[in-house]
Amino acid sequence: MLLRFTKMHGLGNDFMVLDLISQHAHIQPKHAKQWGDRHTGVGFDQLLIVEAPTSPDVDFRYRIFNADGSEVEQCGNGARCFARFVMDKRLTTKKCIRVETKSGVIELNLRPDGQVCVDMGAPRLTPAVIPFQADSEALSYPVEVDGQLVELAAISMGNPHAVLRVDNVDSAPVHSLGPKLEHHPRFPQRVNVGFLQVLDRHQARLRVWERGAGETQACGTGACAAAVAAIRQGWMDSPVQLELPGGKLSIEWAGAGQPVMMTGPAVRVYEGQIRL
Repeated sequence: MLLRFTKMHGLGNDFMVLDLISQHAHIQPKHAKQWGDRHTGVGFDQLLIVEAPTSPDVDFRYRIFNADGSEVEQCGNGARCFARFVMDKRLTTKKCIRVETKSGVIELNLRPDGQVCVDMGAPRLTPAVIPFQADSEALSYPVEVDGQLVELAAISMGNPHAVLRVDNVDSAPVHSLGPKLEHHPRFPQRVNVGFLQVLDRHQARLRVWERGAGETQACGTGACAAAVAAIRQGWMDSPVQLELPGGKLSIEWAGAGQPVMMTGPAVRVYEGQIRL
């Protein structure tokens, strides 16, 4: 059986996108792991699946698998590519769509300039919801790694994030500290780790070690979490312009209880077919 797919990227965070509305297949974690291999498969950070909604008040269902086969709750760069994909494939004519994810409903808006604005919902800060092991909610938490304390913010954007402020992202211990925090026992569902360098009140640089994928060129939910952490701790003001290795994202957040708005590009790379 041959399946049509589209290769896309958002700031270099790359995806294989499957339409399971006009074609039918049962995708399993082993398929994502096989196709995600950059030497023997298509190669991607995440596999995005477009499905029919399970509720009448949304337009689509959106599922996400990492390249290691694990299914995750949310992906911000993927959400922008999802919006571009369903519009390019004429699966909808709407400029604003509501999409069901594993962690809730998000809204995607295609702007006239081709950029996609995503309403990512309000950040979740309660430790049990993130999930993160802590006695009570705080702006930041000390976490012990290899006998040393690391200060980090813990935030969920539908998926768990740890955000650390660093002096320079170029020399940040992304590949040594990132995986240790990803698998830290205080994060029972693992965690995405952001390394944030604040430049001024509205501009910062960010690198992200993604759960199940390693360092990626960009992480949309990681950018949202980093902006929320920086605004909550008084380092920055909304809107925040974040420069990631793959490009720039604009993040707006009005404060507690308000949704995080993320704006950035979504690019189609090529079309292909793969045998299931």
